Amino acid sequence: MSRERTRILIVDDEEIVRESLSGWLEKDGYTLGTAPDGMQALALLKAEPWSILLVDLKMPGMDGLQVLEEAKKLQPDVSAVIMTAYATVDTAVAAMKIGAYDYLVKPFDPEELSLMIQKIVAQQSLVRENVILRKVLKREYRFRDLLSKSPGMQAVFDLARTAAKSQSTILVLGESGTGKELLARAIHAESPRRQAAFIDVSCAALTETLLESELFGHEKGAFTGAVGRRRGKFELAHGGTIFLDEIGDITPKLQLDLLRVLEERRFARVGGNETVQVDVRIVAATNRDLKKAVADGDFREDLFYRLNVIPIALPPLRDRREDIPLLVDHFLELLGAEMSRHIDSVSPEAMRLLMAHCWPGNVRELRNVIERGMVVTTSSVIQAADLGLLPTAPVLAGCEGPVSLEEVERRHICGVLHDTGGNISQAARVLGIDRATLYNKMRKYQVGRDGAPETGEAEAESV
Repeated sequence: MSRERTRILIVDDEEIVRESLSGWLEKDGYTLGTAPDGMQALALLKAEPWSILLVDLKMPGMDGLQVLEEAKKLQPDVSAVIMTAYATVDTAVAAMKIGAYDYLVKPFDPEELSLMIQKIVAQQSLVRENVILRKVLKREYRFRDLLSKSPGMQAVFDLARTAAKSQSTILVLGESGTGKELLARAIHAESPRRQAAFIDVSCAALTETLLESELFGHEKGAFTGAVGRRRGKFELAHGGTIFLDEIGDITPKLQLDLLRVLEERRFARVGGNETVQVDVRIVAATNRDLKKAVADGDFREDLFYRLNVIPIALPPLRDRREDIPLLVDHFLELLGAEMSRHIDSVSPEAMRLLMAHCWPGNVRELRNVIERGMVVTTSSVIQAADLGLLPTAPVLAGCEGPVSLEEVERRHICGVLHDTGGNISQAARVLGIDRATLYNKMRKYQVGRDGAPETGEAEAESV
């Protein structure tokens, strides 16, 4: 921040002090304001933003600590310096507890004041740059409400952006909790149909009869309780996108009905003969292996090929662990706004536990764990015990799904490091490699001496 943009408010009941400080700091190029008492200072703080607050401790009416306490409520980011002629340890402690940056003892050297202001400005600049950088990184790693920096997910984002511009049917594949509906909504939002409706249907939540009525609508008297005509989801999605979640769970009859809609873009309501023509973009999703379902005779092969025009597979969270710190920050911010509670971060121990967990429930499970931590924590930093996760063996035993040869090697190295208590020489002997090779593999797989997965900073410290 430039000095001209740094606004300093001086609060002191002595006019000579206000004038002297203003003269000194104006020569340094700062923008100055003054107030003779606490009430006028708070009025100025309500009216416009200030970067730094210099406030006298002893003043008639409101003293400096009271002014500081109220100022922090109005402008939490303001940096405050208490000025006093009667400095004591108790005064300093009280000021720091309220949020003062530091305190100055009168009479003070102008050079001392100038250096302190320079330090505050430099610190504020770093904080501001960090905030800006975090926003830039989030934009870089974001596809609408999806967030990732892993190469696999970035490839998904690229394919989804390209597919969104077409009218083709999209099949989203992935485990429960990976964000299939979020991806479908993002595709709709990036498509030429964005101004029309996005209609979602959970195919697994309804019986065949109810789902048929839900999708295609019904005429009056079509079944017991059908007291009037009702438009189905396909009609409501006309001109827009319909998202069919858990498409792999529909019955053979509905598979045939859906195939006809995909081929002809028309259908009849339940109990009716009138043909309804629709223009919809279909995005379907499933956590089942549809190819296997086709081979087993549980899913129509012709419907599978109609749905599988542009398949997009979302990787599970365990395969993109580098996203966990990014997602944790995202959920702290998102849930903080929803819960009206500010949590700064998670502790290093908590992050190690999050990085080592298998995440069978994927991103949805991570969000729930962070929400729990925010509810139960008694401080501004979530601790490992707040998460409600049982400590997991670093080898990630119990994680489902086939793994690559590299993943097998990584898990084995993690297990040996864990079993040897982080003794690098002993672990290298057990593995049959030298220490340098082990260090290289630890860096490659981002694991610490204890075998637990770590973020870059923690890993650097470990090795």
